[in-house]
Amino acid sequence: MKKKNSQKFYKAAIASMVLALSVPAVAAAADSGKESSYAPVREVAAKLGANVKWDQAALTITLTKGDDKLLLFKGMSHGMFNGKRVELGSQVRVNDGKATVPSSAIINIFEKNETENNGSAPAAPNQTADLFLKELQAGNGAKAAEYMSPALAKALPVQTLSMLWSNYEQVYGKAAPGNPVKTEQKNAIHQNVTYTVQTSQTPLNVTLRLNADGLVDDMNLSPSPVNTGGFQKPAYDNPAAYTEQEVRVGTGDLALPGTLTLPKGDGPFPAVVLVQGSGMHDRDSSSGAVKPMRDLAVGLAAKGIAVLRYDKITYEHTFKVAADPKFTLKRETVDDALSAVNLLKQTPKIDASRIFIAGHSQGGFAIPLMIDADKAHDIAGAISLSGPSSKFADVLIEQQQELIDRVKKLGQDAAPYEQQAAVWTGIAKLVNDPQYTVDHMPEKFPLSPAYWWFEQKNYKPTDLAQKQHTPMLILQGENDWQVTMKQFNEWKSALQKRSDVEFKSYPKMNHLLVDYDGISIGAEYAKPANVSSKLITDIASWIQKQK
Repeated sequence: MKKKNSQKFYKAAIASMVLALSVPAVAAAADSGKESSYAPVREVAAKLGANVKWDQAALTITLTKGDDKLLLFKGMSHGMFNGKRVELGSQVRVNDGKATVPSSAIINIFEKNETENNGSAPAAPNQTADLFLKELQAGNGAKAAEYMSPALAKALPVQTLSMLWSNYEQVYGKAAPGNPVKTEQKNAIHQNVTYTVQTSQTPLNVTLRLNADGLVDDMNLSPSPVNTGGFQKPAYDNPAAYTEQEVRVGTGDLALPGTLTLPKGDGPFPAVVLVQGSGMHDRDSSSGAVKPMRDLAVGLAAKGIAVLRYDKITYEHTFKVAADPKFTLKRETVDDALSAVNLLKQTPKIDASRIFIAGHSQGGFAIPLMIDADKAHDIAGAISLSGPSSKFADVLIEQQQELIDRVKKLGQDAAPYEQQAAVWTGIAKLVNDPQYTVDHMPEKFPLSPAYWWFEQKNYKPTDLAQKQHTPMLILQGENDWQVTMKQFNEWKSALQKRSDVEFKSYPKMNHLLVDYDGISIGAEYAKPANVSSKLITDIASWIQKQK
């Protein structure tokens, strides 16, 4: 029964990923064509007795009068009044830095509210989240869309929104009646409201991400973590040795929230940017009861090294990036890593000449791309933590075979894993098929966006790394089935002529950088464990040598 449940949850996770990555893009709303009397926005605000705020980055105008707030968007013929969509009749125009708006429509919105709303306050952000979830579960996309930001509205058309919840119910089962458990947490980008919804198969966490205007800006739906005692802090975590602060990585609609872990003292300190592996990862790379990025941050900070980690773009902006049909590895991993490096350069107490990147799994796979894109040569050195050296599709095939071999060694039934391997191997063979390119992709490729897979099909990290001169430290767990020792040995062979690259492997370490005495097949990820202190010491020693 446990094996069947394990496979069910695996299939649910894959289905969830496919659903999240198959949301079609949608064009911006067009002008309705209706003409209205236009006036400068500040003139309209003066008539209403309202304050005006222009956000150049977001291209939005906010009119505030008392507790009432009207959000207007450049080029859009609708706005958001107290968290609800309102029609303006004509587009908001911005020319040469001057905004003009359909004045009569805006005045009517405020006046109607004063006469009909009886002075009631606008919905609080968590109430907006409640209302959105209610309409989402009811399949009422048009109503749910009233509570969404313009950025999310572009990514999730009403038709898709109407079907979204029923699609998830096909994977996880029907939601149980009653009010779900709700928690709230704020980061540098969003107010996050998370609902734990009990379905017929498994608890489901639905996180709605609200922007500064209280609108639903994105969401994340995933199975609730299995309760196995939860994460436990490592023995080397000494809160007296560091401080932590919330930071913003990047700019615009896809900026990311992060944590800067800074050693106590005056500095300047060397610093490391932590880059996660494949999938939708939070800043800690939480997996089961393990948080490898958090462990690395506090462990290195205790040794005098600052660390910046951040929520991955596919985690914080799931549906917005899923709507991009040409989403790439560069956009997923490389660009944000360089934005983090740039943030550290401008941060007090950081030694700008000693900023390093440490990529785990796919993050390590992309390190040569980061170095190549670092035209200002801001990266002083790079650390690969269980990073693949081969083409991505080849790694998929290899890891599935490795898993089957390990399952057999443990005396377990390998049939479910062989079925799983057949699926992934088929995908990998499609990617490797020479007839397919970004200009000619298979019609029914099972994972979206297909462009992500075919854009980097010929990228092999070692080929690029051979031509580079940024110092590297390549570390690998010998008990890792997801990225095997074959990958580590290929790094060593390909870069043997480079004198600025060091290599080390750890006999017991699994893919989450944790020492495990048994044969790792991933089941142990659900148990509390911490990153090897030896690994942290080796990273710190290598960084201190880079002068």
